[in-house]
Amino acid sequence: MFNFDIMGFLAGVPALILAIAGHEYAHARMATWLGDPTPRLAGRLTLNPMAHIDAVGALAMFLIGFGWARPVPINIAAFKDRRTDELLVALSGPTSNVIMAFIAYCLMIGLDAANLLTSDALYTVLRLIVLYNINFAIFNMLPIPPLDGSSIIMTFMPWQMRVQIYQFGWVSMFVFLLLLNSPIMSAIMYPLQRTILSAFQAIVQLII
Repeated sequence: MFNFDIMGFLAGVPALILAIAGHEYAHARMATWLGDPTPRLAGRLTLNPMAHIDAVGALAMFLIGFGWARPVPINIAAFKDRRTDELLVALSGPTSNVIMAFIAYCLMIGLDAANLLTSDALYTVLRLIVLYNINFAIFNMLPIPPLDGSSIIMTFMPWQMRVQIYQFGWVSMFVFLLLLNSPIMSAIMYPLQRTILSAFQAIVQLII
């Protein structure tokens, strides 16, 4: 009745850890570079996944292929250029996921070309690192609070408008949950996933 793939689950653990820890560490590191000590004081300037994992978000990643982590706290008042620096912090997480996905993709292609990708387990781990990181990047770029996409958009909004959006956070949460349980999410995720994979393939072909 239940077709639970234990090997797929186990192979997904390192992929999930890398996607979450790398994403949130990138946020924390960028904010720290830009002068905000808040992530460090909150214990988030670390690659330890336990500091970043949200239990429900991690479970969603395993079950449906995309999820979320605990947001890294930042204090935009600590930035010299609030708009630009906040934008850089928001972009750093998804960017790190795309970079990690590309590295894993190159490693997978390189090992296969050298006839060293002989283990199904290694192939599965690398494939899931690629897919989880791509999905994590796309999902977090959705313009729905509290995801990174909304933070990027709000850096271009007047402060009063941002306050009003925060006040209606329950609406965005409702939209968020509705989106998760609709075919719209798949219609967004899969074409973008294929586009990014095609870009990876094109870049690798240029290199080799």
